This record gives sequence, C-alpha cells and structure tokens, in this order.
Amino acid sequence: MNPTSQDVANRAGVSRSTVSQILNGRAHYFTEETRTRVASAVVELGYEPSSAARTLARGSSDVVIALIPNTTFGHNLQDIYGSLTDELAKRGLTLVLRLAGSDAASLDRLIKGLSPRAIISLMRLPEPQRLVVERQGVDLLEPTESLALDSNAQIGAFQARYLIDRGYRRLAFAHLQDTRNDPFGGPRETLFAAECASAGLEAPRILHLSITVQGARAALDSLSEPGFAVGCYNDEVASALLFAAHERGWRIPDDLALIGMDDTPLARFTAPPLTTVGYDAEEATRASLEQLLSLLDKGREPEIHPRFDVHIVEGGTT
Repeated sequence: MNPTSQDVANRAGVSRSTVSQILNGRAHYFTEETRTRVASAVVELGYEPSSAARTLARGSSDVVIALIPNTTFGHNLQDIYGSLTDELAKRGLTLVLRLAGSDAASLDRLIKGLSPRAIISLMRLPEPQRLVVERQGVDLLEPTESLALDSNAQIGAFQARYLIDRGYRRLAFAHLQDTRNDPFGGPRETLFAAECASAGLEAPRILHLSITVQGARAALDSLSEPGFAVGCYNDEVASALLFAAHERGWRIPDDLALIGMDDTPLARFTAPPLTTVGYDAEEATRASLEQLLSLLDKGREPEIHPRFDVHIVEGGTT
C-alpha cells in the first residue's frame, strides 16, 4: 500500500495539517527542525503526494512554465534549462518549456489549462502578456526592462573591448539573419558600436548572414576587403565567416579576425579554433533557481538578475 500523508505525519511526529502545509508551499511558517523531520519522513517512506490534491488545495499545479525567447537556442541555454529541470524535480516541480510569442490569448489558454505555480521568462514579457499573468494570479519571474537589455548588451561591449585591446582598428559586428525574433542582437550591436566610438574608431560595419554557404559568402563580400575584426552573434556565425574566409584564401587572423559567443563545442573543432566568449551556465542556473524558490516559498516578488560573468576563451582567430 502506498504511504499516505498521515503516515508521513506519524513518522515525523507532527500533525497531518503540518505535513500538508509544508508540502504545499508554506514551509517557511515552520522551524527548520520540523521541515527536516517531514522531509526525512517523505524520503524514508517514499511518499509521493497527489498532484491533483495539491492543485485543489493550492489552486495551482506543480508546473513551472519557462518562456523561451523565440530565437536561436544554443547549448548553453539548453544546459541552463536542463539544470533547472533537474533541480525543480527534486522539489516535486515540473518545468515545462514554451516558446514565447506575442499572442496574449494563447498564453491565457495555457495558464488556464495548466494552472502553473509560476512563470519564468528570460526576457521582459510584452505588456498584454504581463496583464494576462497578473489577471490569472500566477507568480512571474522576469528581468526589469533596463536589466534585460543591459546584461545581454554588455556581451557586445565585451567583444569590442577585447578586439580593440588586441590592437584592431577596423571592426564589424555580424548578426544572425533568421526568420525568428532577435531580442539579443540589437542591444549587443549598440554597445559594440559605443565601444568603437569611445575608442575613436569609425562605426563598425554591420553584417547580416544566414548559416548557409551563400549567406557567409555574401557577408564577407560586404566587407569588400581584408583587415576587419568581427564580433559575432554566436559561434555559428563566426564559423560561417571562417569558412568563407578560408574559401577566399584569407589568412586568419591577419586578414580576418573573429570572436564568437557561447563557447560551443563547435568552437574547438574549427581551424584554427575560435576565440569566443563563454559564461558559466551553472552559475546562471543557480541565480535563477534561488530567485524562483524565493518567489515560491516566501511569496516575494524577486526579479531575475541574469548572471553574465563572461570570459574570453582564447583560440586562433584573433
């Protein structure tokens, strides 16, 4: 027979009501000793509370919805969401990923269907969607508007400063040309250009390329001549430009210097290996998880503080 909440209460030496409250998001009302006894009893008995009962008691399910920007989905984001999935699962919560869109009605239907405990978004929600979340009474974790822009944009500034410090004076910024939205590239380009202006350099050339042979060739043609250092939206863009440069017989990094973003496994297999920008995905996961648990356990309204403690991964393209 499956253990019940009364069995957990008997093992922990507390009331059934105490077990229910601790397992339904009100653990902060009890002492650490009580929480520990209940947690130990749950593990020892192998107790699995009914998700349906918790939904009825709490008015929400054990689902946390993560809204993913409708943009390229690199391996670092995959690692972040994978770690969040594992950590939330330890707490009896299920992470559901959904591509963010601009349709407030669709989000409204999703919330009504899943009754989520919370919604987490790496980007600021459009106002119509935010109003839907507020109206449904669901906890929302998102960056402030200024922080959402600044944390991402600093990547562009970091790339530009690195190239300028290496002595490059003719810079370009390469966007990924894609049918999906690009909430990241614009702010990066803005601060990339600002760093160039601060150093007394000409405005950077702006490239847009798809990850195709034709796209890479066309982007390189738009430079018209060798001698540029290019900050790239990600490692795929840098690899595409590297291919086109090799095809034309340009020397790397003398005729074309490249710095990517994301430190993907691909960056280690190009010839030469890419110089790229990396960051600690686990650290980003910890920051988001701590704030999400604070929101769920204590009823606070924290904001996401994206952790982009970036660093240079040296390669042979600069």
